[in-house]
Amino acid sequence: MAITHPYEVIVIGSGATGGVAALTFAEAGVRVLVIEAGPFWSSQQALGTEPGNTFRRITGIISGTHRLQSQHPGYWKANPLLYSNEKDNPYTFPKENPFIWTQGRQVGGRSLTWGGITLRLSDLDFKASTRDGFGPVWPIEYSELAPHYSVLEKRLKVHGHKDGLKQLPDGHFIDPLPFTPSEKQFAKSLKENLGYQVIHSRGFGPHQPNTNGQWPRSSSPGSTLQIAIKTGNVEILSNHMAESLVMSPDRNSAKGVVVVDQTDGSRKELKANLIVLCASTIQTIRLLLSSEEKNNNKGFIDPSSKLGSYLMDHISTCRFFALPERIKSINTTSNAPENVLSGAGSFFIPFGNKFENSSNLKFIRGYGIWGGIDRFEPPKFLKLNPETKTGFLIGHGEVLASPNNKVTLSKKLDRWGVHCPHIDCKWMDNEKAMVLHMNETIERSIKAAGGSMLPFNELIRVPFAKQILERAIAIQKEPPPPGYYVHEVGGAPMGTKEESSVLDQFNRIWRCPNVLVVDGSCWPTSSWQSPTLTMMAITRRACIEALRYRNE
Repeated sequence: MAITHPYEVIVIGSGATGGVAALTFAEAGVRVLVIEAGPFWSSQQALGTEPGNTFRRITGIISGTHRLQSQHPGYWKANPLLYSNEKDNPYTFPKENPFIWTQGRQVGGRSLTWGGITLRLSDLDFKASTRDGFGPVWPIEYSELAPHYSVLEKRLKVHGHKDGLKQLPDGHFIDPLPFTPSEKQFAKSLKENLGYQVIHSRGFGPHQPNTNGQWPRSSSPGSTLQIAIKTGNVEILSNHMAESLVMSPDRNSAKGVVVVDQTDGSRKELKANLIVLCASTIQTIRLLLSSEEKNNNKGFIDPSSKLGSYLMDHISTCRFFALPERIKSINTTSNAPENVLSGAGSFFIPFGNKFENSSNLKFIRGYGIWGGIDRFEPPKFLKLNPETKTGFLIGHGEVLASPNNKVTLSKKLDRWGVHCPHIDCKWMDNEKAMVLHMNETIERSIKAAGGSMLPFNELIRVPFAKQILERAIAIQKEPPPPGYYVHEVGGAPMGTKEESSVLDQFNRIWRCPNVLVVDGSCWPTSSWQSPTLTMMAITRRACIEALRYRNE
């Protein structure tokens, strides 16, 4: 797409944070250019239909273009075109430390495959190290993000219930989606037998084109980016990947960015007064590493030497179970809109730091358990236990920031000569101890509800299931490798001093303050909650501060 107007701000990336950045500036009257590495599809092209999506999945797996990304469950319900071609967009990792990197290269980015769960962080997360003495403290407090959370929740119309939990602050919600009868039964049993609180998940319901429009409301093309474009202050430059920053002669500010046309490999320099990095955690780290003095003699200086270090994801584990159908569903099916599995159509057991003071605990920080029952029921003739409902529980917990988990530039180049990221990340002892505790808690919960924990292929009779499921990472006894949960954060942490962080408290590179880094790479710690809403709130806060500074 040709650029037809001058602009003041370049936003790199068009996903969840890119949409918020573009909207914040556009509504303030600032002209914005959004750069996206992938194509600008129509909603029909992006979302696809069946059987075309199934055919594309089979092709992607056989050809090897989706060899790793096909392990993620989301791959099997979305248009696989929303998952990048791994041959054209390679990365490397040590054989002993595999990493599954899900990339979304299209306008909308990974917001088009986002599960749509919107959980706030609390000061228990931002100030965790003041309790246990491990790792950094965030340079911001909950009170600084709370108003931005509220604006986003109101605008996006997320579902939820006010639960009054210290570890999971309430937000501004529309009515929660109802539990299924089996989920009500499960929640009652856990409360009575274990004292565990089961809450409605918070987020977006299933996409209904007749109600929401052609794009899912959870995606940037269906919400923030769409509104930003309608202001007339935003243009999209698609099929162009940002390679590196271009610094001013004194190297105290960036004057632009080099982009690579993905159709022919040609390069050009685009100039702006402010550059906002929203490319997703690993892509942003890759761009910053390519722009920093150690890899570019004209690059910016990182006094902390922490750029690329402290990569995190969420440690996760998944278990399936059968729950006796004690309460018959009335006039509902698992295919009804209110019963379809979604960000809001599900539940949480939000432990957070509940176990922090338990005796003999072998890990620090916290976790939560996400689940659903009777939301993906097959026909009874395919079920090995027809009088039961099928459920799942997925634990996801905080990963500690370790200097040994990092992203560097690989010697491997992509098809246009851009250095690929090399990702070296593995679970440490704390994560291994946490996941064992998660599994014990999940097993205890299923037992308390009268359910039976079983492998998926012992719940559902599917032809050739054994051969397929034996290779599926999601249901193995061992936790999936880093990257699997698609919650990677860290690598360019915020802080209060340039000697110990890459960014200041308003997401500016310390010695290059006209570059904001607002996606997951800015996180000092990972917490346990789904991170996307917090990324969006951080983005809005940083962009508003940049506007204030601009207007002084």
